[in-house]
Amino acid sequence: MREKILVTRSSMPSFEEYIDEIRPLWDTHWLTNMGVKHQELETQLKDYLSVPNISLFSNGHMALELAIQAMGLKGEVITTPFTFASTTHAIVRNGLEPVFCDINSEDCTIDVTKIEGLINDRTSAIIPVHVYGNVCNVEEIERIAKKYELKVIYDAAHTFGVKYKGRGIGCYGDASIYSFHATKVFNTIEGGAVSFKDEEFGLNLYRLKNFGIRGPEVVDGVGANAKMNEFQAAMGICNLRHIDKEIEKRRKVYERYIDNLSNIDGIKVPFVQNDVFPNFSYFPIIFDNKAFCATRNEVYNNLLENNIVSRKYFYPLTNTFECFHGKYDVGLTPIALNISKRVLTLPLFSELRIEDVDNICKIILNTNK
Repeated sequence: MREKILVTRSSMPSFEEYIDEIRPLWDTHWLTNMGVKHQELETQLKDYLSVPNISLFSNGHMALELAIQAMGLKGEVITTPFTFASTTHAIVRNGLEPVFCDINSEDCTIDVTKIEGLINDRTSAIIPVHVYGNVCNVEEIERIAKKYELKVIYDAAHTFGVKYKGRGIGCYGDASIYSFHATKVFNTIEGGAVSFKDEEFGLNLYRLKNFGIRGPEVVDGVGANAKMNEFQAAMGICNLRHIDKEIEKRRKVYERYIDNLSNIDGIKVPFVQNDVFPNFSYFPIIFDNKAFCATRNEVYNNLLENNIVSRKYFYPLTNTFECFHGKYDVGLTPIALNISKRVLTLPLFSELRIEDVDNICKIILNTNK
């Protein structure tokens, strides 16, 4: 049996590089609480991502949950169900009501033409998601937010290093959250961050991630514990040294998929948006069962039988989760529902061999016979 190919594989520095990076921790014994490595990575990421401010977290979910809290949002939040569980759960766990907006069929981001129809006097914010590295219509979202005086927090978990019209993606909206999970383009093992503009918001965010502590003898709020530790930060520092080369390797894999699948009837392949500098984070394909004989599930199973793990990403939609049974009307997001049943993300990581890409594509096309 051939070696199993997973949908992703964590990028890691050499063992020796990481050991050299963490060696000073045995001298200082400073392992957490915003130590030297934490501060160094924060400074480097602020520069690399071209954002005004950034705050590091233990993971991307806590980054979003606490960003929502730091803004003091109330009532309803407009978002998309075509996302990972974290986006919706962060809203619900803050005592807010998610209002689900459908997506557009071109890039799977929130359909901006449908946002205004969902706004009422209880709406406090919009939480759009940059999906698969695709950038939302940030100009239209900004227009709507200003018109109705709404906050905007972007879920930018898929868009590390992405730029739109020459600006870092984290510069848009009131805040953007990143995930540095092991499966992402850039990882700190687990980890995340919030980029933001407003200094007061940043202070609230800091207190929330550190027990509400404002000074050595002052605790003026109720907070959580969501700090990134020094071992995570050290991994981030190492990975950041190689990130541009990693993205370039991913580009070659992405383009090989395009070469193999772009002219196949019944398969829609991704594309790089205008004015976007991409990170090639995912390779989703969408099947049209009228033109492609095999269904998404049949292709998924055939790949699995050949020791290749793809992912139905995103399926199921968050507004169909069992924990929300009967609460939301999935009929209000028909495009998202339709695509969720036809989309498959293929293995994509920097070390994936070109011959493996060719074999994956061959298996997909043979399923169609």
